[in-house]
Amino acid sequence: MDQLNYPFQSQRMTTFAKKGMVATSQPLAAEAGLQILKQGGNAIDAAIATAACLTVVEPTSNGIGGDAFALVWTKGELHGLNSSGFSPKNISIEAIKERGYSEMPKHGWIPVTVPGAPAAWAELSKRFGKLPLTEVLKPAIEYAEEGFPISPVLGKMWARAYRHYKNSWEGEEFQNWFDTFAPNGRAPEIGEIWSSPSHAKSLRSIAESNGESFYRGELADKIAACSNQYNGFLTKEDLAAYKPEWVKPIRVNYRGYDVWEIPPNGQGLVALLALNTLKGYQFGSYESVDRYHKQIEAVKLAFADGLKYITEAEKMSVSVSSLLSEGYAVMRREKITDTAEVPEAGTPPKGGTVYLATADEEGNMVSFIQSNYMGFGSGIVVPGTGIALQNRGHNFSLDPNHDNRLEGGKRTFHTIIPGFLTKDDEAIGPFGVMGGFMQPQGHVQVIMNTIDAELNPQAALDAPRWQWLEDKKVMVEPHFPLHLAQELERKGHQVSVALDTSSFGRGQIIWRDPKTGVFQGGTEFRTDGAIAAW
Repeated sequence: MDQLNYPFQSQRMTTFAKKGMVATSQPLAAEAGLQILKQGGNAIDAAIATAACLTVVEPTSNGIGGDAFALVWTKGELHGLNSSGFSPKNISIEAIKERGYSEMPKHGWIPVTVPGAPAAWAELSKRFGKLPLTEVLKPAIEYAEEGFPISPVLGKMWARAYRHYKNSWEGEEFQNWFDTFAPNGRAPEIGEIWSSPSHAKSLRSIAESNGESFYRGELADKIAACSNQYNGFLTKEDLAAYKPEWVKPIRVNYRGYDVWEIPPNGQGLVALLALNTLKGYQFGSYESVDRYHKQIEAVKLAFADGLKYITEAEKMSVSVSSLLSEGYAVMRREKITDTAEVPEAGTPPKGGTVYLATADEEGNMVSFIQSNYMGFGSGIVVPGTGIALQNRGHNFSLDPNHDNRLEGGKRTFHTIIPGFLTKDDEAIGPFGVMGGFMQPQGHVQVIMNTIDAELNPQAALDAPRWQWLEDKKVMVEPHFPLHLAQELERKGHQVSVALDTSSFGRGQIIWRDPKTGVFQGGTEFRTDGAIAAW
């Protein structure tokens, strides 16, 4: 742990367990997953239960109407699930511009894409689960019906969202959001009980139909009717056509460890691009400014490539393999100098989210992430369902020459990314850092804390973080060492200190000792993080 003279003291101890572990951003959701493990479910069942529960107990970050991705380790193999939704078939750049927009809006019906989260739960349950979905979704249904007390960080984020929406949202289509999430004319306060019976009813319908009602049944009818009422593009045909996709995870080898991500349309490629560049350096002391400088510069270059090229894999103008090639890593490494630079995309050779991790005694492990995007998403809540719809379409470009240009029936560049770590074909475990464009930056920092600095899971998460914003602008956490911030300034970085830690990502880690089977877990102090274990 002290190989690189690690100077920061973690405020919490790593959690150890043998039979099972669930790590996520809400204690009630973590306990829901553990409950399912104790009832005979496996890590996949626990992940579904936790994810469904999070739509209730952390609606500021995710919901039934969001997307999901998963990395599942079972029987010695890693499986990837892309359950992000497509844009409506009849949407187009021309149609959006005809409505007076020069870029995709953030809120309302226009940026709504087909939600993938319910399909992810059903697909994971069907392929790998042990318990029926009706049993696995019970804890979430109970919390939605009976209510739960608002936790501290949740209450803070809810109040912040309400203040913003109250002053910025106009139009009848947003009224049901206020009726659902601000029923007393305000956000629920910390410690106050909040419930959503309509949310419970929707979850029960999804459970009893194995997700069919959401895409081809009663819930689909309600979603499509609401879209039609407010001149949205989403139709029942769009919902009926949706199925999640099993994909082959992508990886880079970083100092003997394989770091795995979901392939595009997710931005996990950004983290791998940065790590592929950084592995060519050897760093000394943890407090070396050179370490932080090169991390920031590598992430900037990776984002420049990601924002230019990432969209659906088959519609990218360059291949993932060429971007992750050793030759391209050398080319990008040559771009890093001793001073901060404004990043530009290269030319490779042709060729507001919730995160959870679960593990069980059989060796199954799941890295799962789901989100509505930008907090509550589009601001659209389908009447009578409690379903808040995502706004992922906002990430589409209206430039017809951009790889990620808006097209009907297309997946957009996606921010949510689950991570997984292996070594010598043995599972080490799932990890993730939620939070928009902070996610790949968080992945890079947590992995380097783990591998280079040899930190335990809790210390790897607790270490102070930096966040690249744009150009040469970098923001650091309040507890980031002042002398390092000053040295980064001298290298040309424009450094600011954040007033709080809410924008620096919220992570979870579970590592498994291949020899003993013992789990080590870390959870996030930047949110209401918790680990449930036995």
